[in-house]
Amino acid sequence: VQLQASGGGLVQAGGSLRLSCAASGSIFSPNIMAWYRQGPGKQRDLVASITNGGITNYANSEKGRFTISRDNAKNMVYLQMNSLKPDDTAVYYCNLGFVASGVPYTYWGQGTLVTVSS
Repeated sequence: VQLQASGGGLVQAGGSLRLSCAASGSIFSPNIMAWYRQGPGKQRDLVASITNGGITNYANSEKGRFTISRDNAKNMVYLQMNSLKPDDTAVYYCNLGFVASGVPYTYWGQGTLVTVSS
């Protein structure tokens, strides 16, 4: 399985960005796709996740500003980020997890950098 993230860039505070992540390979269902981020000098934290059934979960600080969605037919996951703040500056990673034959698997994309200027 490979994950390819894209859509990062430089944006002013208050602006918006949409991240995309394409998954390819042998993907089992049910599964969860997610976005994590790692800011400078910080640990990698969950931003939002979504099951293949469409159940979503958000970190508290992102609720109302970020929206995660997915296209199961295309094995894509998206993160729409609005009202961006300088604190949102981070490398954003997409993640895919599932269990196959009783074995848990987790995969990471390469990360895409989001920089929010004040």
